[in-house]
Amino acid sequence: MSLERVPKQRRFTTPQGFLLAGSFLITLGSFAVLPYMSVLLHQRLGLGLGTVGFVLAVASLIQFAGGVVAGPVAARIGLRRSMLVALALRTAGFAAFVPGLTSPVLAIGALLLVSAGAALYLPANKAYLVDGSPDADRPRLLSASSSAFNAGMALGPPAAAPLVMGSPGVLFTCVAGLFALVGVGHAFLPREEARPGTAASQEPGNGERRSGLSPFLVTVVSVYAFMFFQHYLALYAVPRTSAGFYGVVLMGYAALLVVAQPLLAEWIAALSYPAALRWGFGAMAVGMAAIAGGGHAGIAVGGALLCLGEIVLFLKNDLEALARSSAPPATVFGRQRLAAGIGAFASGVVGGQLYAAAESAGSARAFWVLVGLQCLLLPVLLMYGRRRTARGRSEPRTEAASELRG
Repeated sequence: MSLERVPKQRRFTTPQGFLLAGSFLITLGSFAVLPYMSVLLHQRLGLGLGTVGFVLAVASLIQFAGGVVAGPVAARIGLRRSMLVALALRTAGFAAFVPGLTSPVLAIGALLLVSAGAALYLPANKAYLVDGSPDADRPRLLSASSSAFNAGMALGPPAAAPLVMGSPGVLFTCVAGLFALVGVGHAFLPREEARPGTAASQEPGNGERRSGLSPFLVTVVSVYAFMFFQHYLALYAVPRTSAGFYGVVLMGYAALLVVAQPLLAEWIAALSYPAALRWGFGAMAVGMAAIAGGGHAGIAVGGALLCLGEIVLFLKNDLEALARSSAPPATVFGRQRLAAGIGAFASGVVGGQLYAAAESAGSARAFWVLVGLQCLLLPVLLMYGRRRTARGRSEPRTEAASELRG
C-alpha cells in the first residue's frame, strides 16, 4: 500500500506541470530584458542616472508591494483569471517597449505595466499551484516552482545578450510573443474550484506551528540579510578576481538553487521554525565570513553557503506563512512579496552606507564581517522577541486565573 502511494505523491498534475513550465518561460522572458533596463534607459534613451534609479525604484516597489493586491483580485475574479490579467499586462508592457525605444515616456509606462503584471501574477501562480493539494505536497510544489523561476533567471540574460543592444526591438517583440503564447496556454487551465484530483488542504494540528515567530517578520529579516550578498558581491568580487569568475559564480549559484531546493524540500519542511532559522542564518553567517576571506575559493564557498541559507529560509518562510494563516493562499503569498520588498529596500539603504564606510576605512572585508555578525544576531533577536511576546501573552492569563481562584 505505501509503495503505491509514493509515486502518486511524486507526480505533478497536468495543470501543475504546465504552470512549472510556464514559470520557467515567463522568467526566461522577463530576465532577458529586465537586467538590461538601466542600460537601455540611460544609454539608448538618454535618461540621467538619477532618473533611471528613481524609475527602477518605483518599478521595484510596484512589483513587490503590489503583491498585496493579488489577494483581493483573486478573491473577486479567481486565480486563473488573475494570472490571465497579469499576463495580459506584461504582454502589453513588453509590446509597448517596441515603440518605447524612441520615447522615454512610453518606455517608463511599459516598465510600470510589466511590474504591475509581475505583482499580480506570482502570488496567484503559487496559490493555484498549491490550491487543493495536501499540506504534505506543498514543499515539493513550492520548491519545484522556485527551481523553475531560478532556471529562467539564470538563462535569460545570456540568451538576450546578442540582441539587447544591437536589435532590442526584435528582443522585445520575441518576449511579448512568448508572453502571449504562455497566456493562451493559461486560458486552457481549469478554474481552481473545478480542478480534478485535488484534496482539501488540512489545517495544521500542531499548536507550535500556529504561534511564535511571525513569518512576515522573518521574511523581512531573511531578505534583508540575503540582499547584501545580492547587491554588493559584484562590487567586491570583480576587482579581486575577474568579471569572468564572477559570472561563473553566478551560474553555479543558479544551478545549485535549481538542483538543491527540490532535493532539500522535505527536510526543510520537517525542520521546526527555530531550527530552520539556525540553519539558514548560520549558513549565511559562515558564507559571509568566507567571502570576507577573499580569493577565488572564499568567494565560491561563500556563494554556495549563501545559496543553502536562501533555500532553507525562503522555502520555510512560505510554508510557515501558509500553515499559520486562514487567509487564501494568494493573499498569503502577496503578503510575503510585500515582506520581501521591505527587506530588500532596507538592505539597499543600510548596505550602501555600510559598504561606503568600510571602503573609506580601507577594508571592504569589514563589510562582510559586519553582515555576517548581523546574520548571527538577527535570529537571536527574533527568538528573544518571540519569547517576550509569548511571556506577555501568558502573564495576563495567569493573573486572570489567580483572580478567578481567589
